[in-house]
Amino acid sequence: MTEYFQDRSAIFESERILKESYTPNDLPEREEQLKRLGLEVLSPVLNDAPPHNAFLYGKPGQGKTAAARFLLEKLQEEVDERSGINLTTIFQTCKGHHSSYQVACDLVEQLTGDNPNGHPKRKVFARLYDALQEISGIIVIVLDEVDNIGNKDMILYELPRARDNGHIEDMDVSVIGISNDMTFYDELDPRAKDSLCEVEIHFPPYDADQLRSILDRRSKKAFVNSAVTQEAVALAAALAAQDLGSARQAIRYLYKAGEFAALNDESQVAEEHVRKAEDHVEQMNIAQSIRDLTTQDQLALLALTSLATRNETPAPTPEVYSRYTDITSHVDTNSIAMRRVRSHLHDLDMIGVVSGAKRSGGSRGGPKYYWELNTDFDTTVNVLTEENRFTDVLDLIDRP
Repeated sequence: MTEYFQDRSAIFESERILKESYTPNDLPEREEQLKRLGLEVLSPVLNDAPPHNAFLYGKPGQGKTAAARFLLEKLQEEVDERSGINLTTIFQTCKGHHSSYQVACDLVEQLTGDNPNGHPKRKVFARLYDALQEISGIIVIVLDEVDNIGNKDMILYELPRARDNGHIEDMDVSVIGISNDMTFYDELDPRAKDSLCEVEIHFPPYDADQLRSILDRRSKKAFVNSAVTQEAVALAAALAAQDLGSARQAIRYLYKAGEFAALNDESQVAEEHVRKAEDHVEQMNIAQSIRDLTTQDQLALLALTSLATRNETPAPTPEVYSRYTDITSHVDTNSIAMRRVRSHLHDLDMIGVVSGAKRSGGSRGGPKYYWELNTDFDTTVNVLTEENRFTDVLDLIDRP
């Protein structure tokens, strides 16, 4: 190996097992949900009938997508052993999309290789129906992270009713929607809710024992024998269970812990590596949270960051707002009212980027909210100023 690469085979047997794209061969912790999905939703296919539409929901990392992929692969194996059943499964992520129109465009591109973005909505859906008609048979469309489209949910009642409305003939389309947002169902248009939610299946957070079981199976395939201590596996499971109850999070902790051990030329992954991995993953999550903020969220955060460089935090809302207006004038961006900036600060507090606490105003008046950063300073500045978004205000922030 050169100085640029490292042979990690002393730690890892197969790193693919720890990637998010990996679909496990069994999901014993989701047996209840799998049985419901199979018995209540997919079983009609074996009688050459369309499956029921379904809505799978739960927080991220609860095995929803893995369960859908796992069971649809099993169903395809069953169908292949029979004759006369034509089944096609289409997976489409809605991540990064904000409307049914965008999802429909991506589906057309997936099926035809051509993205019709820019064409009228009616024409886009007509092309989608034509592409589905060409496939024929029974089609199951899985819309992952469907909550991203918000209330622009036309596709959720268009697709399940495509045959009834005469858009397709002698074939059937069913939809399985997967949502990370527990409230998305309540906000659905009544027509979409009626079409999509024939069967609803909840995926609750994993507990520590379930996460440890998941990590045990993954680690036996992913790591060299005896390269991971049981204490490290237990700690990764416990940390994830205490936070989100997410298998994805627990696996990330263990994977990153393995990388830290490999980088240090150590032969075994121990608890200290897991704790270091937790800190690293948390920082990466914070960075992504900041990237996903709206412009006004980021400007409010930038104002607070600027005050932090001067040791002027915790700062009351008026002082944050004063700094905010300085920054918006510097970057030639329209400013919003102080009450709205305060609302943005509360939103930042809710996702853990800043911390706000109400304190007595003393001689200055009634109680006020005081704000301070709740994230690593360098990480916050680096993310806010990457891709030249706020480079014009770099001179306003002097790093300590």
